[in-house]
Amino acid sequence: MILSSIAVETSCRQRGSIGQRTSLMKRRFFTVLAGIALGSFILSSCDTPTGAGAGYGAAAGAIIGGAATGNVRAAAIGAAAGAATGALIGHAIQEDRARAYGPMPPGGWPLARYTNTPGVFRSPYTGRRYDLRGVPPGGLTRDIDTGQLFRRPYGGY
Repeated sequence: MILSSIAVETSCRQRGSIGQRTSLMKRRFFTVLAGIALGSFILSSCDTPTGAGAGYGAAAGAIIGGAATGNVRAAAIGAAAGAATGALIGHAIQEDRARAYGPMPPGGWPLARYTNTPGVFRSPYTGRRYDLRGVPPGGLTRDIDTGQLFRRPYGGY
């Protein structure tokens, strides 16, 4: 009688430890996957389309690789493949922009200056007022006097 209760207790403990190991592995996998995704989002703050594409591709690849197989190695392989693919796509976008607008100046395109009227901004080159309500924040506009490009500011009105 005593031996059967000991055997039952031992087998219950083993089952519990296996369940705990699986739970721990799931937590570790989620932590690694979240770290890869967070790192790629931090890297996606690059100003170039190549850098942004690599970051978003790495995040998508890590999520897809991890979700498809459930292990960290596949998530890392997916992140690497996604980063490479995203960088290639971003580079193609960057080349298209260079053809359309010319090469980006070393410091980037200057920002327009705010006025007291919402949606209306002044050109950094001539001071001429432009209604930029239809232009998204960060979008480019060409100054009609100089032909140079400038950006609509991101914040404010």
